[in-house]
Amino acid sequence: MSAPLFEGFRDTRIRTGETEIAAWVGGSGPPLLLLHGYPQTRAIWHRVAPRLARRYTVVASDLRGYGDSAKPAGGTDHAGYSKRAMAADQVELMRSLGHESFFLAGHDRGGRVAHRLAADHPKAVTKVAVLDIAPTLAMYEQTTEAFARAYWHWFFLILPAPQPERMIGGDRLAYLHFKIGQGRAGMKPFAREALAEYERCFTDESIHAMCEDYRAAAAIDLVHDRADRDAGRKLPMPLLALWGGHGVVEACFKPVDEWLRVAQDAKGHALPAGHYLPEEVPEQVADEFEGFFK
Repeated sequence: MSAPLFEGFRDTRIRTGETEIAAWVGGSGPPLLLLHGYPQTRAIWHRVAPRLARRYTVVASDLRGYGDSAKPAGGTDHAGYSKRAMAADQVELMRSLGHESFFLAGHDRGGRVAHRLAADHPKAVTKVAVLDIAPTLAMYEQTTEAFARAYWHWFFLILPAPQPERMIGGDRLAYLHFKIGQGRAGMKPFAREALAEYERCFTDESIHAMCEDYRAAAAIDLVHDRADRDAGRKLPMPLLALWGGHGVVEACFKPVDEWLRVAQDAKGHALPAGHYLPEEVPEQVADEFEGFFK
């Protein structure tokens, strides 16, 4: 990754029990783990992480299957990309860096990993913030025509391999630009250096891993989420939900209501942006994090 995006941070690779995770680490103070979404990498935090590093030890990592992290096999049941497996990677990463407990924030897919991490490892998470998502189970169970049209990729990427992979691979950069640029702001939020990172990491191998991430979300992840709901388990730590006021989550869901179904203490509100909050309104995201992660 281009060093200027995270000036003053060190690039590290940590071997976990199942794979290898890449991360940028910088700053000092209480530890804060930042998780990115699809189809991006840890580079999404380049406008937020340097400011947060004044107050926190910031760890911006690539999820398994994404960026510079390894891309293990998903398996016949896609369990290799369950949010449970992806969350376990991040717990191991933080422990290897000396952090048994930490603040946690995730955007998009990273928010889903953050949700599962907080559910499976509640003692490790002091507070958790999720950006521009409602819980996965709620979004699937409440799918409407409007949501399906806007989130078409949810239903495309879960098709059996290798069909989505072949179709995306036919012109992968055109697909990437279309996917991230289809919001109200178009391509304006993406710095040239960050976009170059997304392009560099959007390889055939990562495209398959990303599809496995979505296949898991429509299968084994729902099993895990339903088990939590049936058992009455809720996240015990404070949760902050932020979402784009011009986006799909705002239009199709009531995010705070949905998070209160899975968390004991949830609050949040919309920000004046679309989906890519850390790149569209980075100062406001940083303000919200600093206020919440006190």
